[in-house]
Amino acid sequence: MLKKTGCEVWLVDKEKGGFGRWLIEFVVLVVVVVLGTQLLIKYVISKDIVQGTSMQPTLQDGDRLYSLRHKTVKRNDIVVIDAPDAPGELYIKRVIAMPGDTVSVKNETLYVNGKVQKQPYLNQKFMKQEIAAWAKAQGVIASSVKFTQDFNIQTLAATKRATVPANSYFVMGDNRLVSHDGRAFGFIKKNKVQSVVVWRYWPLNKMTIY
Repeated sequence: MLKKTGCEVWLVDKEKGGFGRWLIEFVVLVVVVVLGTQLLIKYVISKDIVQGTSMQPTLQDGDRLYSLRHKTVKRNDIVVIDAPDAPGELYIKRVIAMPGDTVSVKNETLYVNGKVQKQPYLNQKFMKQEIAAWAKAQGVIASSVKFTQDFNIQTLAATKRATVPANSYFVMGDNRLVSHDGRAFGFIKKNKVQSVVVWRYWPLNKMTIY
């Protein structure tokens, strides 16, 4: 009986301050979750929405992405960068070359350090459609148009170097015919890479982990 009575007294004491304590704990939990989420978004994770067609067919206008800040950048990563020629804006591009690399394109073939690079993200059907549409809009013959114009970073006006500088990257959009990228604005410094794309979560039927 003493054991039972002691148990009952403990329960009554708990109930006396129960709601107030619960409310305080709930408020603290909400504050911690909100602050934690804000810090996570500011320093770790970025939510991005694709605008434009420069990364087609890989990414479409309106696609929603999660990307990681401070993630180590590798060749072929899709990255969100501070626009070097449009302060305050962001571009989304693909890393083509790393520091010290040479880069060129000839007859639609990409060469990095003199070696042919596979480009599985370039869809042949899409390329033909884009070329046909672009040629029609420009009033030229489609057979005279290249999806990726020949270039070498050593002779490009925006780069004029044989190799990518230290702590820098060379980026291009997957839709080479219309993309405004490293061929026009040059190399991207490491500290101008905001984040590396890791997950397309919308639309649901195209959800992809990168």
